[in-house]
Amino acid sequence: MIELKLFFALVSYYFVMFATPGPNNAMLTASGIKFGFKKTLPHLFGIPSGHVIQITLVCFGLGAVFQKYPSIQFYLKWICFFYLLYLGWKILGSLTNNGKNSGRPLMFYEAALFQFINPKAWVVALTAATAFFPTGESFVVATSFVAITAPLVCFPSICIWAAFGASIKNIIKKPRVKRVIEYFLAILLLFTAVIIVLD
Repeated sequence: MIELKLFFALVSYYFVMFATPGPNNAMLTASGIKFGFKKTLPHLFGIPSGHVIQITLVCFGLGAVFQKYPSIQFYLKWICFFYLLYLGWKILGSLTNNGKNSGRPLMFYEAALFQFINPKAWVVALTAATAFFPTGESFVVATSFVAITAPLVCFPSICIWAAFGASIKNIIKKPRVKRVIEYFLAILLLFTAVIIVLD
């Protein structure tokens, strides 16, 4: 039987990892500002769905592949780096040109697939599958415990960021303030990209 202290430890770990700043949350904030909370919902549902698949694959042995071939993570970091730079570039002008209806929110499958080039997501999956895997249980039960707990914590944690972005959209109307927010989010994505590569 899975002990409550292990469950609470896993929930605490997931909350810290999912709620703190990272590529997903920066993108959700920008999407909330640009498109509002409702249109960001596919993005919000895609992230935990990608995590479930990712964590399950790690439990089934993908983590061992990363350990054997660390160069894979190296290339994933650079792919994520350039993708975040691209997103940062797209953010510039996206709020002040809001009336032009340019761009679209990330779709469900795009958000899910992004987790596979997101180094922070891989850290979450690898740590959860090793540090919180209940070895006393059957493999199916243990994998289900680690994987299914993730979206239960992830979804409400990341909703905070999308809701924050949507609230900014409703409050801030001045183009100059929107421009400052654009640059802030773009710099945040750039900073995140640099940390990912240097980590």
